[in-house]
Amino acid sequence: MADKSQKWKENKPGKVFVDQSCIACDACVLTAPKNFAMHEEDGHAFVSKQPETPEEEALCKEAMEGCPVEAIGNDGE
Repeated sequence: MADKSQKWKENKPGKVFVDQSCIACDACVLTAPKNFAMHEEDGHAFVSKQPETPEEEALCKEAMEGCPVEAIGNDGE
């Protein structure tokens, strides 16, 4: 389960976040490319845009469920 206290500073403010357990597998970016991006220097994923539509919400949820190390969280804020 993703740890809010360990989330990357690059995450856009909001309820969805990626924490430091990310292994840079790129699965979230492939699932929800409008909402996740890879850090250019060290490769970890981060939330580049919080979901705004039901479709984006569904894709972010799919990315969260598909994350092999459970690095994506939703803190409900």
